[in-house]
Amino acid sequence: MSLQAKLEQASGEFQKLQVELSQAVEARQRLDAQLSENELVKKEFAQLTPDNTVYKLMGPVLVQQDQAEAKSNVDTRLDFIRGEIRRVEGQIKEIQEKQEKKKGKVGDRDTNMGEPCLLISKLIQLQTALQQQSSAYPAPTAA
Repeated sequence: MSLQAKLEQASGEFQKLQVELSQAVEARQRLDAQLSENELVKKEFAQLTPDNTVYKLMGPVLVQQDQAEAKSNVDTRLDFIRGEIRRVEGQIKEIQEKQEKKKGKVGDRDTNMGEPCLLISKLIQLQTALQQQSSAYPAPTAA
């Protein structure tokens, strides 16, 4: 396999990891939004009195729901969302570790193959820096 083919393969693999990381970060952001929404609902439920009526939207119809059941549903959703956040954070960490290994492999080639690999290595470092910068500023969520 030629040097160029190896570099293209390494670059392609790294870009694939960047896409995976981007998708995982987006999933994390969606989960954060869901967590915030459900925490607000739980906070509102805490202010209810036993005389208040709770309704649940089922299709186009509002149906009366027992307060205890509604609170239990929100608590269950919160637990599920927190579990998903932990799972996605694990995925993000795993993808970042894979990226570091890929950078290390390209770095090893740098010493053996000269300037072309050095350029690819620098490109990968730049792509990683841009990815980290974009994940440091989460996308705005709809209010």
